[in-house]
Amino acid sequence: MPNALKIVSLLLSYPTADLLAAAPELRDAIRSDLMTGGREKAWLDALVNDLAGLDLYDAEERYVMLFDRTRTLSLHLFEHVHGESRDRGQAMVDLAQMYELQGLDISAEEMPDFLPLFLEYLSTQSSEEVHNLLGQTLHILSALRARLEKRGSIYANAILVLEAIAGTTADAQAVEQLLQLPEHDPNDLKALDAVWNEEAVTFGGGPGNDACGPDRLRTQLRAAKRPAPRPEIIGDL
Repeated sequence: MPNALKIVSLLLSYPTADLLAAAPELRDAIRSDLMTGGREKAWLDALVNDLAGLDLYDAEERYVMLFDRTRTLSLHLFEHVHGESRDRGQAMVDLAQMYELQGLDISAEEMPDFLPLFLEYLSTQSSEEVHNLLGQTLHILSALRARLEKRGSIYANAILVLEAIAGTTADAQAVEQLLQLPEHDPNDLKALDAVWNEEAVTFGGGPGNDACGPDRLRTQLRAAKRPAPRPEIIGDL
């Protein structure tokens, strides 16, 4: 059965020739999806059409400038919570263990907090777990969507769909705290280096929290780049 979370996972992955060529299959999958309504399907269709209409080089360059060269638009969830602090390493371990317990194996090169991978995991989970974990990351997603909309990026459509699936509202104070972080010119490499070295932003909890396992992970969620999708994944939608 088509799953909107897997569709969004693919659309937020690094664009490849296979992904752009799969536009007809993606449109069929969107029409058949049972998680989304007409509004969400229209958002996803618009993103698919936009990607399909781009030259591959242009699609790749746009993706890199948005998500790889702009920290405040990073698709790595813990980047927005832990930055480069040591807490992020333990959070990664916790998240990878959660995947493993549910039978999702990832390679050593994959970053567990990469949003497309997180969505691929959620696509295999119950509705209750989807709403739970999406809800816990919603402040990050809502801040991403606001920044993408400010730039006039069609990728905001993908985040809008995730917000709709979450079925709840993000904590306004947490979103505002993220949106207060300064945005930098992705072409200014000196400024970019300085940004990556800034102190991490945290939301509650902190180093004193000695909980362990999935409960601690979920606290961290409240508070890399994956390899391109394989052609056969698209066929499994």
